[in-house]
Amino acid sequence: MPPRITRRALPLATAAALLGGLLTLAAPDHAGAAAPNTLTLTITNDSGRSGPVYLYDLGTQLSSGQQGWADANGTFHAWPAGGNPPTPAPDAAIAGPAAGHSTTIRIPRFSGRIYFSYDRKLDFRLTTGGLVQPAVQNPSDPNRDTLFNWSEYTLNDSGLWLNSTQVDMFSAPYAVGVQRSDGGVSSTGHLKPGGYTGFFDALRAQPGGWAKLIQTRSDGTVLRALSPLYGVETGALPANVMDDYINRVWQKYATATLTVTPFTDRPNTKYHGRVSGNVMNFTDSSGAVVTSFQKPDADSIFGCHKLLDAPNDQVRGPISRTLCAGFNRSTLLVNPDQPDTSAAGFYQDSVTNQYARAIHARTADGRAYAFAFDDVGNHESLVHDGSPQQAYLTLDPLG
Repeated sequence: MPPRITRRALPLATAAALLGGLLTLAAPDHAGAAAPNTLTLTITNDSGRSGPVYLYDLGTQLSSGQQGWADANGTFHAWPAGGNPPTPAPDAAIAGPAAGHSTTIRIPRFSGRIYFSYDRKLDFRLTTGGLVQPAVQNPSDPNRDTLFNWSEYTLNDSGLWLNSTQVDMFSAPYAVGVQRSDGGVSSTGHLKPGGYTGFFDALRAQPGGWAKLIQTRSDGTVLRALSPLYGVETGALPANVMDDYINRVWQKYATATLTVTPFTDRPNTKYHGRVSGNVMNFTDSSGAVVTSFQKPDADSIFGCHKLLDAPNDQVRGPISRTLCAGFNRSTLLVNPDQPDTSAAGFYQDSVTNQYARAIHARTADGRAYAFAFDDVGNHESLVHDGSPQQAYLTLDPLG
């Protein structure tokens, strides 16, 4: 089973800052190394843009637990101590490829991100608690007017996990790939022809405030769309945007049972949910209540957190992940047996995660990480191999 995306809070740059969480791939680290200490990553610039590209390899060194950055040779550099207010981080930029060309770097055993930015470098700062990541939902973030994006990866004894992600935002398109131990190549993340502009057109055509997720520069250049989580947090998207669907789910399971079978390899492990007042209680096969959920709100659903918190355990976390996927994909009313893994039935209700719907409809293989537990049912845009030969990142055209 591939590692799942988890959200980890980062230190605040200021008391009023709105910072996103670092998305890390929680992969097991077993003995008996099959992956190298550093792995070749080839970045190909098919964007068609003429300006410079800057690359960054930032994350946590698995052997030491230290946060830092890697240079083009894969050498790790720990971040120096930060300050309050935050101090500028060392310049970790690696020169990227010109349009139509490729650049090869080496990535170390990390759990972290590969950032890329167009035309200008990213502004990273350090607090006393660590690195401050770009948080463009904050209007005063210094990276607000920079076109950039990132991929996530973990490289450890169990191999490479590399994904494309839209959990925080949809922006400059790219694809990821890995050459497997058998010599074949797996890839994911490419959009359909016209998919980039088609996504933004879909948000603009969607009533209910979804168009307000789109961020542009003062010259009108489209930079990105915030995830609905940040849309709700910043007020761009109404806080009650999911209320109608939530109310219908709560009404249905006051008189019916929602059955959750969270483990594909344990089909006999089932939990049964019923609503009582403002609470959905889940029982096991003996009838004992194992966990309960307060009626969620849009913030909890889009972030798969707060009232839908998913601890890394064997009961509440797996149930919560299943509920989160069902709410985002709007499958809970049409199927009382969850998870519903058939993509044909996703996003069919008029009240749904329209951001995720628009992304999945425009990826070439239908896969994406449009919310935190989009890997439920294996619909995520992830490549993995236990003994990778090399990895790839392709910067795709914006239009």
